[in-house]
Amino acid sequence: MKPRLGIVIPVLNEAEQIAVKLQALQALRADCELLLVDGGSVDNSPTIAEPLIDKVVHSGCGRARQMNCGAAQTTAEVLLFLHADTRLPDGAVDRILQAIDAGYQWGRFDVGFDSHRAIFTLIALLMNWRSRLTGIATGDQAIFVTRLAFQAVGGFPNIALMEDIALSASLKKLGKPCCLTDKVVTSARRWLRHGIFKTILLMWRLRLAYFFGANPDDLAARYYRRH
Repeated sequence: MKPRLGIVIPVLNEAEQIAVKLQALQALRADCELLLVDGGSVDNSPTIAEPLIDKVVHSGCGRARQMNCGAAQTTAEVLLFLHADTRLPDGAVDRILQAIDAGYQWGRFDVGFDSHRAIFTLIALLMNWRSRLTGIATGDQAIFVTRLAFQAVGGFPNIALMEDIALSASLKKLGKPCCLTDKVVTSARRWLRHGIFKTILLMWRLRLAYFFGANPDDLAARYYRRH
């Protein structure tokens, strides 16, 4: 019997942490299909992941391209797109399937950070509040969607940045998201490495520029120049 949920994990050069992250998902393999989509790692991420995953898929670089490739490689009814540095809460699979059975076509989790610093509690609070107000989800919030809805909007647009924002905007036209209050926990490493307030300011600028029609390729160049 094919699993109802396929978990798609895009990866690029995550050899230092991928084993620990995938170990946390092993209990789900009885009911879910785990797919790791490597975007051309130059370390040994795929080799490390292989015994801890149901399928390793190789694609061109780019998170949107990787996630679309992974979605095409599973026959699961529901897709969950999970960043490699994000940890699911207990009972996540049941919560997702309950939401789908209740009639939602897509949704996301609230997010928290793996740091106890007060500033990260505030950042997470604002991210979750903004998501509820706008109906837009970010990749850090572990977006889930039925295969039919994902196909209906054409999957992730093949853009270099803001693919999660673009997908959410398309899915909103099909129905409102299920905003689960259970929290996924994502890594604060990017924020700490590049400066918390610098990262906040950069993301605000990029999202505002995207809203006003900036080219995602140009935004990606600005983002990865800093990261």
